[in-house]
Amino acid sequence: VKCKRAMTGDETGGEEVQKREAHQGPSTSADLEVLQVREEDGPAGEDLGVSEEDLYRGAEELPQGPVKHAGPEPLLEITLPKVEDRCSLEPMVDIMSYSEREWKGNTAKSTLIRKGYTELSQRFGSLRRVRGDNYCALRATLFQVLSTSTQLPDWLQDEHISTWLEELESLIGQWMFPSECRQREGSEDAAQQLKRYMELLQNRWQAAVGCSSAEERQRLCERVFQGGEEELGLLEALKLLMLGRAVELHTTMQEGGDVPVFCWLLYARDSSDCPRSFLSNHLSQVGFSGGLEQVEMFLLGYALQCTIQVYRLYMAHTEEFVTYFPDDHKEDWPCVCLVTEDDRHYNVPVGQPNGLQVPEDLNAS
Repeated sequence: VKCKRAMTGDETGGEEVQKREAHQGPSTSADLEVLQVREEDGPAGEDLGVSEEDLYRGAEELPQGPVKHAGPEPLLEITLPKVEDRCSLEPMVDIMSYSEREWKGNTAKSTLIRKGYTELSQRFGSLRRVRGDNYCALRATLFQVLSTSTQLPDWLQDEHISTWLEELESLIGQWMFPSECRQREGSEDAAQQLKRYMELLQNRWQAAVGCSSAEERQRLCERVFQGGEEELGLLEALKLLMLGRAVELHTTMQEGGDVPVFCWLLYARDSSDCPRSFLSNHLSQVGFSGGLEQVEMFLLGYALQCTIQVYRLYMAHTEEFVTYFPDDHKEDWPCVCLVTEDDRHYNVPVGQPNGLQVPEDLNAS
């Protein structure tokens, strides 16, 4: 499996749009608010070219260059969405309809991606697009974990959290937090802030497990994934879990114990030869200047003790179309499913197949 970094915001086109939209929090009002902006106001009017849908696009999907507006209007109205409309995942859309709309061309890549969606539609009926920033792999995975969990894992108990934080204290003093994740007034340091987010993860996971139905868990996730401190704090907690597992596996390697193959790849990089350099050069950048590389997807799976099954659409009709992160616990760990068109941005497949007939041109090999 080739290792690629998920550069969807800062290293590709649409940089300003991504910076402006990537960590945008939910509206604080539950009511629609209409703002009137006159065209001569300048920058405010120019920003209207960034649509709500852009929140869920990777940089390669965003329009390049200045946005062209329709004919001049003396007065423009902006409608701010309700809180529940700010979810970091778009509503469900039929997979085949999405494929036909987004990949209309006749290029080899378009044809291949459509074939990938056709295969995906044999198992799932719908797709939810995930907010297109450098947290997308973590966000999509956690959304699937919380929306499908029926049991709180043993490793997420209180004593494990306290033990891990004590062991990692020397590494996390300079932890980078997104602007939405502010320290509380007083003497809260990075370790205490991360402990608070770990406790939040435990509480939200327990709440998901306690839901009486899959529909109730979905409603819980809709409230959690609103792009503000709660959501981003949970994603930072996932990064902390990854660091803890990376330290544990590195210690085992140094002691000559058996470790998964991906560990040798993780620490074979010049920029990641120990947990400290892994944190400073890779993990701390996730959510800011880059996403997870594929070798780090294995680590995420180990951190959660969950198999992440990824449908890689551009690898349709090959043995790597479906990849497991990791692939050595498929029988004994719970499994969640993601989908990617490019190993950089991840979306969430949901629902049962709708039974629509597959177009003949996509059945052709």
